[in-house]
Amino acid sequence: MAKGNGTKLIAQNKKAYHDYFIEEVYQAGISLVGTEVKSLRAGKCSLKESYIRIENGEAFIYNMHISPYEQGNIFNKDPLRTRRLLLHKNQIRKLAMEVQAAGYTIVPLKVYFDRSLVKVDIGLAKGKKLYDKRETIAKNDMRRQAEKDFKIRNLTL
Repeated sequence: MAKGNGTKLIAQNKKAYHDYFIEEVYQAGISLVGTEVKSLRAGKCSLKESYIRIENGEAFIYNMHISPYEQGNIFNKDPLRTRRLLLHKNQIRKLAMEVQAAGYTIVPLKVYFDRSLVKVDIGLAKGKKLYDKRETIAKNDMRRQAEKDFKIRNLTL
């Protein structure tokens, strides 16, 4: 656990930052069963290929893989089942409007424990074009090179 703030990162969706411009980030709770929480405590979660949809005034996360708990036997659920996200009504309404009107997408960014609760950071995202991705890669390479040069320069002093 991280000292001070009581959060422990379980899974992160790095590909989301590569494929999308993240406009806004929301924190949502997630509706889980007991064996899923135990599996998350062991760090067995994947956000690859997962996405979020809003249906009938509720937000759901699809294709989030939580591995079955080893000692869970009959209580284990389907690893890829659809799970409900816990958000305020006005947040859901705002997200639904943005998705319909402006062509945004809602993607999960990371899953973590906030004290004893499982939370999901979801982002309101706009898709990147190929040239945007190349530009981001070039910026990151330049930043890394500058940090490397700075480190070498400070070591020689």
